[in-house]
Amino acid sequence: MKKPILIACLLLLSAFGFAQTEMKQLIEEQFNFAKQQYKVMDKNIPPGLTPQSYDAQNKKFIGQGIKWWCSGFYSGSLWYIYEQTQDDETKKNAEKALKLLEPNQTFTGNHDLGFMMFCSFGNAYRLTKNPAYKAIIERSAQSLATRFRPAIGAIQSWDKNKYWQCPVIIDNMMNLEMLSWASDNGGDPKYKEIAIKHANTTLKNHFRPDFSSFHVIDYNPSNGKVLKKATWQGAANCSAWARGQGWALYGYTMMYRFTKNPAYLKQANGIAHFILNHPNLPADKIPYWDFDAGLIPYAKRDASAGALIASALLELGQYSAKNKTEYKKAAETMLRSLASDAYRAKLGENGGFLLMHSTGALPLNSEIDVPLVYADYYFLEALARYKKWYL
Repeated sequence: MKKPILIACLLLLSAFGFAQTEMKQLIEEQFNFAKQQYKVMDKNIPPGLTPQSYDAQNKKFIGQGIKWWCSGFYSGSLWYIYEQTQDDETKKNAEKALKLLEPNQTFTGNHDLGFMMFCSFGNAYRLTKNPAYKAIIERSAQSLATRFRPAIGAIQSWDKNKYWQCPVIIDNMMNLEMLSWASDNGGDPKYKEIAIKHANTTLKNHFRPDFSSFHVIDYNPSNGKVLKKATWQGAANCSAWARGQGWALYGYTMMYRFTKNPAYLKQANGIAHFILNHPNLPADKIPYWDFDAGLIPYAKRDASAGALIASALLELGQYSAKNKTEYKKAAETMLRSLASDAYRAKLGENGGFLLMHSTGALPLNSEIDVPLVYADYYFLEALARYKKWYL
């Protein structure tokens, strides 16, 4: 090898090693910060409630009851923090949060039981192997399966109301993880069969040719015909709601993990490239709340979408050799952005939440430019995944 080429290679390797060391330090710093910050949060949580957000203007901590769709993210975040720090107080708080959630295992009121019970008890069982946690996951899968509608081939998201007959939202892809895991770990095989049917129906009806996703598909419950394709939280029926694209990316990546169905991998790669090549994706790669939002570049960002997409890209890179470097680089940019002062709160501030600048449902004037508990969860998950797979 000629000397100039050798020198260039050595410099490249040196730069790569420095970048990896820097990411290792960044990840360690974020988990140490999270350990301290979540102890601040623990003191703010009203008894019997789970964390939702924080109103900085009125200095008000916002909590919700356990039937709220995000009730499992707090415990799940604590388990991620405990895994990385081995802090006993964090583990005790995680167990305390789990105890509160136990009655949800028989809840059948909506499709969100995977968020509620697998992000929490799934992580708890992964780290402790406590058989009681596994039994709760299996019972929760049984409850979620009651919402499967054979005529449609999908799990009904919300109950019938004045707006919808039988709505199925793209978010529902995330809840298939609990069903698939339960079947693969000794539970009824029908749970995974339901997950696959739901993924196939969503693949058929939720996506546009450019791999972007509608938010809501409303079905005729008796024959499964599509009544309308619409949105609830996005900018318009025809727009690409940012977090919805993240749910889709994560969902099909995860379903490929469980099935190795190449159609799911193809879909996940298509969604990833829609997101990463979109002209409205900012340089820091934290999306606006909708890729077609008005007022870009002044539109609100959604840190939760950035964290979710980063986590999904890091897993997808494990299955896509030719895209692995691209996905890792993009996810790394997202994580560096989220860990910066632009998005991450200071210790003791933000109600104890880690991240700022998420957007829940802007058209409903709900949760705009605030911390959200699931933004923290997917940020921590993405950091842990980067450490596990890329360091």
